[in-house]
Amino acid sequence: MLVAAAVCPAPPLLVPEVAAGAAAELGDARTACSDALAVLAAARPDLLVVVGPAAEGGGYDQGTPGGFAGFGVDLTVTLGPDLGEPPSGEATGTALPPSLAVAGWLLGQARWAAAPVAGVAVAEDLAPRGCGLLGADLGRSAERVAMLVMGDGSACRTLKAPGYLDERAAAFDAAAGRALGAADTGALAALDPALAAELLAAGRAPWQVLAGAAEGAGLDGRLLYEDAPYGVGYFVAAWS
Repeated sequence: MLVAAAVCPAPPLLVPEVAAGAAAELGDARTACSDALAVLAAARPDLLVVVGPAAEGGGYDQGTPGGFAGFGVDLTVTLGPDLGEPPSGEATGTALPPSLAVAGWLLGQARWAAAPVAGVAVAEDLAPRGCGLLGADLGRSAERVAMLVMGDGSACRTLKAPGYLDERAAAFDAAAGRALGAADTGALAALDPALAAELLAAGRAPWQVLAGAAEGAGLDGRLLYEDAPYGVGYFVAAWS
């Protein structure tokens, strides 16, 4: 069952080499992510499942490589330590999508060694019911499961945001932040996928996977970070 979860934002700008001169602007977010990962390690999981949004769903073995060449940086990461073992045969992906590459960077910074790692990319348009069913399956994938859930809120908080200003964005992010901070699985499951798509909120599907995994687990939540730099809603939360 699910024993702990960390929710982190997924922008490549979280990686200092990508952010370059703007790296300091997300320093607090990186610190909060580190604190959330420490909660996962303290839960003594048997398996860490890393979930992030992507254009298509898929599975990724521990040690799968990813990188940031698409963002102009020659930096390679892996999803957890590369143990040099043969693939499980269950994974479908050979290179991490950006959200899981950011997760790989976070795990590398934390020197993650508390449990084996598996990656799951969630299609951004996966319906809430599908997210919930996937989450329930992932929550049963080991006796003690921890999840690292990558995803952003709306990208329409300001005029200079990637999706321009949408007056509905602040309320959407406020609701998401409350749900993540309270470990409110019902509120997460109720997020409107159509509205999330219009607001470019890529975290909606991964958060609803988390809701499915955490249903009935009795976890408490803490919101460690909430802000909207660059007009995008970023959240860090820890559930345990």
